[in-house]
This record gives sequence, structure tokens and C-alpha cells, in this order.
Amino acid sequence: MALTKYDMARRVREAVHLKRRKRERQQYLFPELDCVILSKKRSREIVDSLCEIIKDALTRGEDVLISGFGKFQVKFKWARSGRNPQTGERIILRSRRVVKFYPSPKLRDRINRST
Repeated sequence: MALTKYDMARRVREAVHLKRRKRERQQYLFPELDCVILSKKRSREIVDSLCEIIKDALTRGEDVLISGFGKFQVKFKWARSGRNPQTGERIILRSRRVVKFYPSPKLRDRINRST
């Protein structure tokens, strides 16, 4: 099962609980820090904006590195000849850019440890 943006937003909302700060000078400089929890709408906005940032960076051809998670990288594939497996007909596959994901060693270790 794939992790959807809705699931990510729900998990962000459940995981992030901001505690009220004491009346300090910092509160007046950053009034947005005076909140208790994230709403569904706000958590969805955070996840959507994160996805948009990643998509925009990949569209520009930049690498996206998320520490402790992995790296999204755009690779170029040259045109090549291929074959339709049903008919056996030879076709030419056009050149294109593809997104590759390389997990960080921390993520790879955590995945391998859980199996």
C-alpha cells in the first residue's frame, strides 16, 4: 500500500504537538509559536507545500536530499531500442529524464532491521 498525501498529513498532525511557551520575549517576536496542535487543514498544507517544493526542485533538475531519509535525483536516459513483449515488434524508446531514489544508510539499516 502506498503512503498518500492524506496519510502523511494525518501522521504529521498526530506526531507534532506544539506546547505553549511561557510568556517570554520570544513569543512576541514569533506569535505563530503560541499554538497547541496542528489542525487537519494546516497539516495538509504543510505536506502539500513539501511535495510542491520537491516537485519544483526535481523539475529544475536539482537533487533533493532529506537527511536521514534519502536523496531524490534526476537521471537522464538515452534513447534505445526495445521490444514489445506481446507482439515481439521492435520499437524505439525515446530519451527521457527519470527520478531515482537513493535511501540513506540510516533508512536502509532501519528497514533491514525491521524484517
